Amino acid sequence: MKPRVIDLFAGVGGLSLGFEKKGFDVVLANEYDASIATSYIANHKNTKMIVGDITSLDLEDTFGKLAGTIDVVIGGPPCQGFSQKGQRKTIHDERNFLFKYYVSVVELVNPKYFVMENVPNLLTAEGGYFRHEIEELFNKLGYSLEYGVLNASDYGVPQNRRRAIIIGKLDGDAPKLPVPKRNKVTIWDAISDLAYLESGEGSEEQEYKYPADSDYEKMLRKDSSKLFNHIATKHSPLALERLALIPPNAGREVLPKEHLTKSIYSGTWTRMKKDEISVTITTRFDTPSSGKFTHPFLNRAITVREAARIQSFPDDFHFVGNKGSQMKQVGNAVPPLLAAAIAEVIMNDIKEETKHE
Repeated sequence: MKPRVIDLFAGVGGLSLGFEKKGFDVVLANEYDASIATSYIANHKNTKMIVGDITSLDLEDTFGKLAGTIDVVIGGPPCQGFSQKGQRKTIHDERNFLFKYYVSVVELVNPKYFVMENVPNLLTAEGGYFRHEIEELFNKLGYSLEYGVLNASDYGVPQNRRRAIIIGKLDGDAPKLPVPKRNKVTIWDAISDLAYLESGEGSEEQEYKYPADSDYEKMLRKDSSKLFNHIATKHSPLALERLALIPPNAGREVLPKEHLTKSIYSGTWTRMKKDEISVTITTRFDTPSSGKFTHPFLNRAITVREAARIQSFPDDFHFVGNKGSQMKQVGNAVPPLLAAAIAEVIMNDIKEETKHE
C-alpha cells in the first residue's frame, strides 16, 4: 500500500505532485483560494480537496478522524511575520498564526513524518529564535527534525529558488535533507522548444510546433500530446518599442533615458540569459517591468507554460482559471522536482524502517 499524505496550504499542488511521483498517495488537500483549488482538483484526480480557510474548519472533524492512517503531512503555512524588521519574530505573532494550524493538524493526525516548506528567513530570523521555538514545539510532540535551506537549482530545476525545508520524524531520527544533484539545467534547456510566439500570440491549447530539444524538455513533455497555457502577453506599443531596443543578454542599461521607468524590481526590462538558470519565478512574470522575465530574444515576457517549465511542472499539468490565477498557481508553487527529491528521502527512510520490522 502506498504511504498516505495530507497536503495543507496546498496551492496548485507542486509538493503533492513531487510526492505522487515518488509513490505516495495524497489522500487529502486543503486550499482556501477557490480558483487555485479548482486547478488542483483538475490535476490531482485521486485527492479529496477541501476548499476553505483552515482557520474556519473543524480540525477534529476534517483531519482528526484520519489519525493513525496518515504517514506524512506536508505543506507551507504562510508566515508573514518575518518580512518585518525590528520586532521580535515569534510563533505568537498573529501573522504567523497559520503556522499553528499546521502544528495542530500534525498533532491531531500524528503522522510518522511531516515536511514543512517556507521562506529561508524562517530558520534565521532573530538569530534563530523562531527556529528554536519550532524545534521545541515539535520535540514536545515527539518529532526529531532535520532542516536547512535548499536551492531548487541543485535538484534539476532551472531556477534559483531558495526555500527552508523542515523534515520531522516521530520517534526516530529524521531523514537528512536530499543531497544536491550535479547537473544544472538552464533556461534554454527548459523553454527552447517553445520559442515561437510573439507578443499576443498563442492559445490555451495548441499543437507542439518543434520537437523537444533537451533531456529536460523530453522529460516534461513525455506524457503530453497537447501544449497548454502557452499564450504570450499582448504588450503595449510602447513596451514593444522598448523591448525591441534590448538585444540578447542585455537589459535596461542599454535603454535611452526616455525609456527608463521607475520600476523598483531588480531585473526590470532585462532579458533572461539562455545559458543561465532563471531568477525566482514570482506571480507577476507576464510583465517585463516586474523582474527578469523577458524572453531571451523574443519581444515578450515568458508565458505561463514557460514559467511552469522553469518551475519543473510537466506539460500534462494544465493550469486552469483566469490568467491572474494561473500566474499565482505557478509563481507560488513548490517546484515538483524539488518536492520529489524531498519525497525520495522520506520514501527511502520508510523502506529502511519496514526492512527492520
